[in-house]
Amino acid sequence: MKKNIPLIILAIACIVAGLFLAMDTHNEDTYTQCVTVSTPERPAGQRDVIGLSCPPIETVRIGFIGLGSRGSEAIRRFTYQKGIEVKALCDLHQANVDTCQQMLLRANMPKATEYYGSEDAWKQVCEQPDIDLIYIATDWLHHTPMMVYAMEHGKHVACEVPAAMNMEEIWKTIDTAERTRKHCMMLENCVYDFFEITTLNMAQQGLFGEVTHVKGAYNHCLQEYWDDYNADWRMQYNINNRGDVYPTHGMGPACQLLNIHRGDRMKYLVAMDSDPISLPEYLKEHGKGTEAQKLQNGEITLTLIRTEKGKTIQIEHNVASPRPYSRLYQLTGTKGFADKYPVEGYALNSKDLPQEITKEQVFTAHEYMPEEIKSQLMNQYKDPIIKTMEEQAKEVGGHGGMDFIMDSRLIYCLHHGLPLDMDVYDLAEWCSLIPLTKLSIENGSVPVEIPDFTRGNWNKVQGYRHAFVKAERN
Repeated sequence: MKKNIPLIILAIACIVAGLFLAMDTHNEDTYTQCVTVSTPERPAGQRDVIGLSCPPIETVRIGFIGLGSRGSEAIRRFTYQKGIEVKALCDLHQANVDTCQQMLLRANMPKATEYYGSEDAWKQVCEQPDIDLIYIATDWLHHTPMMVYAMEHGKHVACEVPAAMNMEEIWKTIDTAERTRKHCMMLENCVYDFFEITTLNMAQQGLFGEVTHVKGAYNHCLQEYWDDYNADWRMQYNINNRGDVYPTHGMGPACQLLNIHRGDRMKYLVAMDSDPISLPEYLKEHGKGTEAQKLQNGEITLTLIRTEKGKTIQIEHNVASPRPYSRLYQLTGTKGFADKYPVEGYALNSKDLPQEITKEQVFTAHEYMPEEIKSQLMNQYKDPIIKTMEEQAKEVGGHGGMDFIMDSRLIYCLHHGLPLDMDVYDLAEWCSLIPLTKLSIENGSVPVEIPDFTRGNWNKVQGYRHAFVKAERN
């Protein structure tokens, strides 16, 4: 037996060493199965556009491309904007142009130049010399060609979501923005939701401590809306593509909370989906059995993201299942918690809040604070943007007012020559989930690298902030 003791000790040592090696493969810096996504070198002569500011524009002259339900609603909102001119209206269908032209006339605004009928009419809008900003609200597949062409013709761009659908489009958009030095902003409205922008302000002032985890989603059953999309383009995209094809409503607020490319960056993601059931049944019920068999997009798509500084993001996509609308929007910090769906609430310790708010009420972060305390807290931490335009935003509307705020901030920054609230790297990061989640799912849900779209400058600015003229900052 004594002769076997060294062998036993050696065997135990090997087992222990093996366990340590196995444990080490779980370290996030040493994972062995990760899909590498290449980052092209920045072309010679280009530099980043982080914090890009351009000369102030006293009157912003706008050309609108795409006047369906989303585009025509934008025209309605812009009839309330000051310091703008609508110079061009463009759509495939003359009826849509006519409708928007009537909106301008009813608002006592000058008639805009009309473009319609041709698939390439939008190019003429971009070429029109008396335009500063191209506002795009077409189907997804036309977004990138229009953005690139507009910037190449000296125009700033604001584009509906998602603005780019694959890595080639994303890098082409970045390179064009850097080369032309033109603003390229994605029109992500959810970052201006009253609860979300107020919570962001609270987080920036340290109310939740260090933010460690955030959630976002687009959970919206679209059965009542599929027929509204011209030539069925949105359903066709879901038929042909797996992955989170509409991630930006969840990603925008989440990335602002975590200061993405402003002190942190997304490092890698893992995605998976459940088998599609509801959409194939819907297609069969509408006589599209062949398309039902081809449908690629999962019933629910889930994505987990880890950042360079060890924070995590969870994103969901579900446009198929019957369920209440939800963007999740959840924040977990070292001192507190915020949640928007299904009920807005904050969980914070009363001892960490001003006495004029708590009025000596005692509560902990293990439960939602009383509603009256929440209301007083939101009022005290109301973002300066909301303070200046809440009343008008609610009156004009557009998803409760956040669309009007989105438009107003865009015009405000162009008027004053300030950096926009969202830049081309936000566009790239939030849209990158479309191709990268597909890549993860189609490779067995393995980790997929998320490129640094700033090409090394993600830590150049510390902390996300809205830009203001100094006298108006507070």
